[in-house]
Amino acid sequence: MATIKYKPTTPSRRNMTVPDYKQVITKDTPEKSLVVIKKKNAGRNSYGRITVRHRGGGNKVKYRIIDFKRADATPNTVVAIEYDPNRTAYIALLQNEAGTRSYIIAPEGLKVGDVIYSGADADIKAGNTLPIANIPTGTFIHNIELYPGKGAQLARSAGVMAQLISKEGGIAQVRLPSGEVRIVRLDCKATIGQVGNYEHDTVKVGKAGKTRHKGIRPTVRGSVMNPCDHPHGGGEGKSPIGHPSPVTPWGKPALGYKTRNKKARTNKFIVKRRNAK
Repeated sequence: MATIKYKPTTPSRRNMTVPDYKQVITKDTPEKSLVVIKKKNAGRNSYGRITVRHRGGGNKVKYRIIDFKRADATPNTVVAIEYDPNRTAYIALLQNEAGTRSYIIAPEGLKVGDVIYSGADADIKAGNTLPIANIPTGTFIHNIELYPGKGAQLARSAGVMAQLISKEGGIAQVRLPSGEVRIVRLDCKATIGQVGNYEHDTVKVGKAGKTRHKGIRPTVRGSVMNPCDHPHGGGEGKSPIGHPSPVTPWGKPALGYKTRNKKARTNKFIVKRRNAK
């Protein structure tokens, strides 16, 4: 998919690029039966306290209900490819023989009019969903379940794909986009192919306002704060941070510090770490 580069008519337009939506999107308005109101929480938890900083504002959006379980075994025809403001990937609107509609994450190469299937007998074709036991080794997959019937949890962002590298003894080894190798049960489902909109990471935002439209607020550097506000703060002029390595506002290491719990229950499913030598 191509990107559109604007002429520098203003400073904010210089170097700005956007995806060429006209090449992909075939429907501008979402299916009314598949959208719900999305409440803004602005990084706050159930107590109303900010747990994730630098969030707030942004355009009002509605959430599209995505079918991550793919339990419908009947043939589904692609009715439209749509934009989803809640994710980087595009979504595809499906309709089965009974007229029931649903959304899925659109894989690369999926077009309006294509017929896709879900089930153990489905072909190895982009958009079809099968149990991992029925997928050949070496196939590129996305929308991978971790627990049978729960719905896809892995490899759902724009342009990503995982690879099925081995199957043995009721489990499979899957290489994730990060390079991590993880164990997944053979009765978990996965979708064939790569997630669409693979050029998403080449888009240049161009101006600060577009980031605000996404609900992201500005981040202030700790080195320009006062000592009472940040460990990097204080000093005359542009001073060094005064620490062996950068730290968070609460004094925790900010670079190279592993935050994963060493006793995490899911550690046993990881065969190889993404940063393993």
